[in-house]
Amino acid sequence: MNIKLQKSTLHKQSKIAITGSKSESNRLLLLQALYANISIANISNSDDATLMQKALKSSDSVKDIHHAGTAMRFLTAYYATQEGQKITLTGSSRMQERPIQILVEALQQLGADIQYTKNEGYPPLHIQGKTLQGNQVTLAANVSSQYISALLLIAPTLENGLTLTLNGKITSVPYINMTLALLNQLGVQTNFEGNTITVSHFEATQETKHFTVESDWSSASYFYSLVALSEIETTITLSAYKENSLQGDSCLAEIYQKFGVTTVFNENTITLTKTHEATQETIKLDLKNAPDIAQTIAVTAFGLQLSCEMIGLHTLKIKETDRLVALKVELEKLGANVDITDKSLHLHKASKINENVTIATYKDHRMAMAFAPLALRVPIEIEKADVVSKSFPDFWKDLETIGINSH
Repeated sequence: MNIKLQKSTLHKQSKIAITGSKSESNRLLLLQALYANISIANISNSDDATLMQKALKSSDSVKDIHHAGTAMRFLTAYYATQEGQKITLTGSSRMQERPIQILVEALQQLGADIQYTKNEGYPPLHIQGKTLQGNQVTLAANVSSQYISALLLIAPTLENGLTLTLNGKITSVPYINMTLALLNQLGVQTNFEGNTITVSHFEATQETKHFTVESDWSSASYFYSLVALSEIETTITLSAYKENSLQGDSCLAEIYQKFGVTTVFNENTITLTKTHEATQETIKLDLKNAPDIAQTIAVTAFGLQLSCEMIGLHTLKIKETDRLVALKVELEKLGANVDITDKSLHLHKASKINENVTIATYKDHRMAMAFAPLALRVPIEIEKADVVSKSFPDFWKDLETIGINSH
């Protein structure tokens, strides 16, 4: 399904309710599988969270999580601890190209029985669940935080807990802190000091623990982009959000001040207002703690005809696609000049934006959503637009609600 977006103008005032964070949802779903006394409200309606729930409820010996990367990492750790269960964990063709050896080797250090069924270091995996006796693991600190969180989530079930040592400079600290905060809310004792994380063994009590998932900040990023590209005084109110968020992408509120967008927190909502034009010609950012918003920021800067330099992007090469290459190719179709390395992107100031360009989405939900706000500047077509269901199934409907017209 392709969507052609007409050149549009946002309504002056809009309100949108956004589904729960898939990052929080998937962490809580795994904890719920380990500890039955957990209830969860506002679970994400994304494909990723739906696939996670389906896999956990299924009694099939083959679990296919399609393109859900978080589910692949978290379920690898989960099934390694499920004594007596034998399962094969597989996914889409792209998922079978995404590395998992670092996590598998860490689990094997704890005593896990995991075998590759196809290519060494990649899914599918054959996992024979057992009681893991180990309690110490060492990892490179710059690996995907999902590997680290997968280990932390199963840690309270280990008889002696877990001591995790991270070598080097740590990547995506907010996602690690999110995992630890949810464990703390459950009642698990944790400590994160320097490059060492410890998680104590935990036995569930009879008391039910209630969790409400905060809405997804990554999904909010596209509305920040829309407001930045709109006229002065345009406002969009989004729910449900917290000022003391666990999500690393909540840094959007600070970052988008550079693009002229002010954020006001009020109870469980945020109101985004275009208050001024961007004051800097070049936006410089280190996104090592929030790489998922890089695509949105690059497109915002391009649409405002600003230069943009972003570093800390090394994890983008192993996402749904190589997001750095994809960004360069699609932005240059629109008239941009982009330089990339394996961990950075430099967008040069553009003099014009080409109209009626068709944006390829590479089976990547964020490519579709990041480029959509350019409809405020030029007509644009988004190829295979239904890919947004991975994280934000209502995206196109919500865009129509606030004034983006399609045909």
